[in-house]
Amino acid sequence: MIDSGQRDRAGRRVTLRPVDDDNWRAVADVAPRDDQRSFVPALAARYLVLTMRSDVWTSLAVCADESVVGHVMWGVDDDGSRWIGGMVIDAAEQDRGVGRAAVRTLTDWLAEAGHPVRLSYHPDNTPAATLYTSLGFHPTGAMEDDELIAEHPPNLTHHHPIPAHPTPPRRS
Repeated sequence: MIDSGQRDRAGRRVTLRPVDDDNWRAVADVAPRDDQRSFVPALAARYLVLTMRSDVWTSLAVCADESVVGHVMWGVDDDGSRWIGGMVIDAAEQDRGVGRAAVRTLTDWLAEAGHPVRLSYHPDNTPAATLYTSLGFHPTGAMEDDELIAEHPPNLTHHHPIPAHPTPPRRS
């Protein structure tokens, strides 16, 4: 579990957890608002399949307290940069600060290795641009397909290796 102590506006603790036998269905069912479907798939299930078929991406469940409320994935590029991708917060959970807490948590965790953290978003996705800019991401001027690439500078105070996969929660 990745937990940086972030809370949403309702005071729920936002954590990122490995997708496992207990939560994969809830993650797969995460659906954005209808007006966001030009930027993200209709269900997070598409991202889960991508991470199952790729050696690059790792999916995480976004949880508010104990409830799955979203999906986000991360990967490591050939140049060592860390990437955040595939974030979907369920329509019923939006506008509560969950996405902000999830991006901040994952950015802090990925930046500990001392590498930049990157993500991309469609230029017409103004809410994403506003969120990412407010969290310290700056457009690089580069494009990936039809999306702008933004970068968060590396955290140079920590140099911990990022494991291939987050440590799964312990079972009692």
